[in-house]
Amino acid sequence: MASSTGRKKRSPAEVARLAREQIEELFGKPVESISGVARDGTRGWTVTAELVELERIPDTTTLLGSYEAKLDADGELVEARRLRRYPRNQADPVQRKEES
Repeated sequence: MASSTGRKKRSPAEVARLAREQIEELFGKPVESISGVARDGTRGWTVTAELVELERIPDTTTLLGSYEAKLDADGELVEARRLRRYPRNQADPVQRKEES
């Protein structure tokens, strides 16, 4: 489906796939999962991904990083940054505050 500007509309799943590929290439680390996808108005998308930053044994002590990536309407990465870094076995501090 094309938009009024002639660009193909992308689905959230397609945007997540594009973000995963570009984030892995940019940071050189594997994406563990995509934890969020949101349309950013008509300008593009914001995708949150969890990356494996440092593999450890046992796996529960592996360090993960939560990254936010902004993609334009064409699915091209325009901005990416790490939000936080945490051990895999650590509960999300934001979620713990909400549950209290």
